[in-house]
Amino acid sequence: MSNAVIYNITPITFRLDLKDPFLFTAHHIDHFPAANADMGPKTAAEKDEFNMYYGDVVPGFPEHPHTGFETITLVEQGYVDHFDSLGNGGRYAAGDVQWLSTGNGVEHCEMFPLLHEDKANPFELFQIWFNSSAEQKAHDADYKMFWREEIPHVFETDSEGKKSDIRVISGQFKSTDAISRPPHSWAAAAENKVNIYLITMQAGAELVIPSTTSSSNRFAYFYQGNTLEIEGQTIQMKHLVELQSDADVHLKAGGLEARILWLEGEPINEPVAMRGPFVLNTTEELDAAFKRYRETHFGDWPWPSPAPVFKRDQARFASYEGGKRVEHPEQENSQAS
Repeated sequence: MSNAVIYNITPITFRLDLKDPFLFTAHHIDHFPAANADMGPKTAAEKDEFNMYYGDVVPGFPEHPHTGFETITLVEQGYVDHFDSLGNGGRYAAGDVQWLSTGNGVEHCEMFPLLHEDKANPFELFQIWFNSSAEQKAHDADYKMFWREEIPHVFETDSEGKKSDIRVISGQFKSTDAISRPPHSWAAAAENKVNIYLITMQAGAELVIPSTTSSSNRFAYFYQGNTLEIEGQTIQMKHLVELQSDADVHLKAGGLEARILWLEGEPINEPVAMRGPFVLNTTEELDAAFKRYRETHFGDWPWPSPAPVFKRDQARFASYEGGKRVEHPEQENSQAS
């Protein structure tokens, strides 16, 4: 079926290969069992049965470096404990988003504590690797939490009364603006039109996504449901669709609730040199960054192990400025209400 709005359709198992300003997105899913006393899996399953189990006890990714880009982590199920070489830490969970600008270098770890001892601990997140301009790569690392209580939702109802929920993670949907991005992000400037949405559509619901600029790159990842129609063409679950950016796009969910990750933005249009967890502009810059990391580790690691976690009963929170400033979203939301 010919469709001028759809450029490519790609089946996805784990990694979504994207275009400037996006590098790629990883869709992590693990079906962790009930927890033991140490917040690891209670069963004796082999670690290689899981996708995200690099710690010795608790699943996750122990201490590792990054430089030159941003990670945008959208949690759909489970918990994440964050620690970094700036002395910051925190716990975030389903519905929260962490936006980390790695700038000129940072070490961090992302651990996934299993908090429930009496039931399974399913885990799911998206991690978007989002590029930075050469100027932004030179800034100090920084991060910001987007708490689920604060992320704006747009609720649309179609002519049949069926509803769609658009979580606006970045940019704007119609007249609704997202939370401001970190200041040294390509996504911070409105003219770069970096729109990131998590869309949930009732079965049979219809929704129109407005056009953006003709120079933007645009993708839809259909990750949950049975089928999704895009401009009348049927898309199967776990397929990535590259789309025309300067056209309104009509979506219709199939017989089950549909969930879509929507990504679009103006390209940075600078050379990309990528080696493992470092993303710079030239091979020479990569060589220099690896040399600097070997010599400095991007600062001292201030935590007692490469894979620390908080206590099981720790509520969601985030610390900034080396721990000098702390946010407690549940407390703040309770006080506000």
